[in-house]
Amino acid sequence: MNKKVFGWALLLAMFSAMSLFAQKKKSAQASASGKSKTEAPVADAIQWISVEELEQKMKKEPRKVIFDFYTDWCGWCKVMDKKTFSNKELARYVNKYYYAVKFNAESKTPLTFMGKTYEYVPEYKSHRFAAEMMSGKMSYPTTVIAGKNMAYVNPIPGYQRLDQMETLLKYFVSVEEPGQASWEKHMKEFKASWAPEPEAQ
Repeated sequence: MNKKVFGWALLLAMFSAMSLFAQKKKSAQASASGKSKTEAPVADAIQWISVEELEQKMKKEPRKVIFDFYTDWCGWCKVMDKKTFSNKELARYVNKYYYAVKFNAESKTPLTFMGKTYEYVPEYKSHRFAAEMMSGKMSYPTTVIAGKNMAYVNPIPGYQRLDQMETLLKYFVSVEEPGQASWEKHMKEFKASWAPEPEAQ
């Protein structure tokens, strides 16, 4: 897989120090141009696909990709599913601009992607596809955002709050290729706006 990997220590440091923005509920905006298998223009839940499905979809319509690498035993992965990925505004945005792949990093099922076969590696206790996408830094959860046709791969380890994920998703949509200068400009100007879903009683 021909890809460039961006490892931004500064990005992670800025995230850890970033204060939680005041979040305001935006007025709902209808999207007439969204493509979905459901009746709604854009579904309210993330439409996760497999790695194999991703390759087929990229051939028809190149998009940027968000990968969620998790394990069955990872508690923070479950929290992120509940508090971040379940948000309807986030889901609609992901479904409109990205392909979304959820991948168990300890899967033992071989797969072929972009002409290369990946298998489980017992000595690393992880799947080789996950290890390569995460640059060998096996911590969970890890979000990986990739450019169209996998032009670049950017792994972001750790639990991401809703406002942090909104910042990331909108940044990568706004640039063709990420860079330190464009990231710093985005962080200075961006204000998160997605509101958390009400807690279930």
